[in-house]
Amino acid sequence: MVQQDDIFIDLLAPSEPCLLVKLSGFLFTEYTYIMKTLSGYLYGIVLSLWVGGMSLFTFVLTPVIFKSYPRDTAGEIVGTLFPSYFLFTLAVSAAGMVLFLLSFQRSSASRARISLVLVSLAVVVSVYVNFRLYPETIKAKQEVHSFETAPDDPSRLRFRRLHAQSAVLNLIMIADGLALLVMQMRMRKLGPTEGV
Repeated sequence: MVQQDDIFIDLLAPSEPCLLVKLSGFLFTEYTYIMKTLSGYLYGIVLSLWVGGMSLFTFVLTPVIFKSYPRDTAGEIVGTLFPSYFLFTLAVSAAGMVLFLLSFQRSSASRARISLVLVSLAVVVSVYVNFRLYPETIKAKQEVHSFETAPDDPSRLRFRRLHAQSAVLNLIMIADGLALLVMQMRMRKLGPTEGV
C-alpha cells in the first residue's frame, strides 16, 4: 500500500531531475517574455506621456499664458511651472531608458542601438537642463529688472541666450521622444520576436 506522504515526496522531488530543469527553464522563459512585453507596453505609455506632455506645455500652455498676460507676469507664471516641467522631462526620459532596457529584444539589435542612443541623449539633455542650464537661466533672469524695457541690457541678452539654448534643447527632446515613439510603434508591428 502506497502511503500518502510518499506521493507528496515524489511530487516535490521528481525522479527525473531533467523535468525540474525543463520546468524552471520554461517558467523563466515565460516570466522573461511577460516582463519584456509589459515593459514594452509601459515604454510606449511613457513615450506618449513624454511627447504629449512636452508638446502640450511648449505649443499650447506657454503660448496661451503669454497671450493672456503681460510679458513679465507670463514669465513669472511659466517660471513657476518650469521646475515641475523639467523634473517631468527628467522622469520620463529616465523611465523611458529603464523600460527600454527591460523590453530590449536581441533580434532588433540595430534598431535597439538607435533607440538606446536617442533615449540616452534625452537623459543627458534632461540632466544638463535640470542641473546646469536651468539654474544658470534663473540666475540670469534675476538680474533682469524688466523684460518689457531695456532690450539691450547685458543681463537680458545673457538670459535671452540661455533661454534660446533651453528652447532648442526642448525641441530636440520633443523630436527625440517622437522618433522613439515612432520607432517603438514600428517595432511593435513586427511582433514580439522582432521588435521591442
